[in-house]
Amino acid sequence: MEKITSFTIDHIKLQPGVYVSRKDPVGDQVITTFDIRMTSPNEEPVMNTAELHAMEHLAATFLRNHKQFGSKVIYWGPMGCRTGNYLLLNGDYESRDIVPLMIEMFEFIRDFEGEIPGASAKDCGNYLDMNLNMAKYLAKKYLNEVLYDIKPDRLVYPE
Repeated sequence: MEKITSFTIDHIKLQPGVYVSRKDPVGDQVITTFDIRMTSPNEEPVMNTAELHAMEHLAATFLRNHKQFGSKVIYWGPMGCRTGNYLLLNGDYESRDIVPLMIEMFEFIRDFEGEIPGASAKDCGNYLDMNLNMAKYLAKKYLNEVLYDIKPDRLVYPE
């Protein structure tokens, strides 16, 4: 079997950033998959499931309610390796196109107070496995270290 595209990216060189992972034609539309890489693979500790889970609930709620992008959101969720998240949008986008959206979303997570949306036994299959404080910490770290002054090499996968 052929390696899938995401396994051909050099994860030794990969640093936190916002990357176009793939573009898939669906009928006359394009679905753009973004790699929202939050930690340096194989260098930094991975994110724990509790903070990723809290981040997932907050990000998905924010994105699906966004005035401009809400109707374009297909999916937001964590990578199995726990070094980042995937965002799938209906449309043909480049990494730079969504940096303002990611800043707005991670600021929402960083500043969030109150009950996490969907964090109840009725609404979620593992509602007890959430860590809001760590989700907020990681959002702040990503904003400060990556998004606020994102460099061009953090928008295109390394060669």
